[in-house]
Amino acid sequence: MKAHHILILFSFLYFGCKKDTKPTNEKLNIVTTTSMITDLVKNIGGNAINLKGLMGSGVDPHLYKASEGDVSKLVNADIIFYNGLHLEGKLVEVFEKMGSKTKTPIALGEHLDKSTLIGSDYFASNYDPHVWFNIEYFKLFAKKVTEVLSKKDPKNAVNYIENEKNYLMELEVLQTEIKAIIELLPEEKRILVTAHDAFNYFGKNYGFEVVGLQGLSTATEAGVQDVQKLAAFIIEKKVKAIFVESSVPKRTIEALQAAVKSKGHEVVIGGTLFSDALGNAGTIEGTYIGMFKYNVNTIVNALK
Repeated sequence: MKAHHILILFSFLYFGCKKDTKPTNEKLNIVTTTSMITDLVKNIGGNAINLKGLMGSGVDPHLYKASEGDVSKLVNADIIFYNGLHLEGKLVEVFEKMGSKTKTPIALGEHLDKSTLIGSDYFASNYDPHVWFNIEYFKLFAKKVTEVLSKKDPKNAVNYIENEKNYLMELEVLQTEIKAIIELLPEEKRILVTAHDAFNYFGKNYGFEVVGLQGLSTATEAGVQDVQKLAAFIIEKKVKAIFVESSVPKRTIEALQAAVKSKGHEVVIGGTLFSDALGNAGTIEGTYIGMFKYNVNTIVNALK
């Protein structure tokens, strides 16, 4: 029996008899999908929760399938926070089946104002799901997480609210710092070429033209024609650097670099950006704030 079939069966059995609040001496069991959401929930929940993230560093959420080990984590969770907007493509069916029996899975992206999102034909949701690259959206994620945790665990609500306040202040500082770094880069040099289209919200916010070799989902392969077309664009726009992504194989960007070289031009690989996953735990890039700052520094330094 496949993992997600087991999960659906268990979820019907388990969630049908779940109570809405925890015994006063027990911590909430929280499960998260992407590493960005795991980091966010860790900042809000602190020591008051037991937190398990399904996806680690370098994991591609577009292609991620629930393993046998994930089944018990999800079934025993009091709350599941996930991105939604069909980012976690292979898990969507699982969450939707669970959602029909319980309100436990929370798709944070579904609580954003859809009229402000970037449209996309690649996803069943019809929206670009890489919303964490708009810090304002991430602040709304923080508010939703705080609201859900406080409702489910009222005895720790004061802590959650205080943690949220502190975290929102850190995000404000991040926004100021990023703006200052990006202003060092002339507008005509703000062209960001990456492995796939994960940076559209970033581009919209900070005035970058963003071009991904693959589409919005890494499930779509880049063809030879795509590589040639983008190589011509790089030469025409005199783009100095292109970027690999930590969660996408770098061969596509290396092929692009080779295509540019075959036409008698040079483009360097400006570094690795963190798009669909954070860096390793314990590193600066292993937190949302650190990842964002690292990405911006890497982009600006390579394109200057």
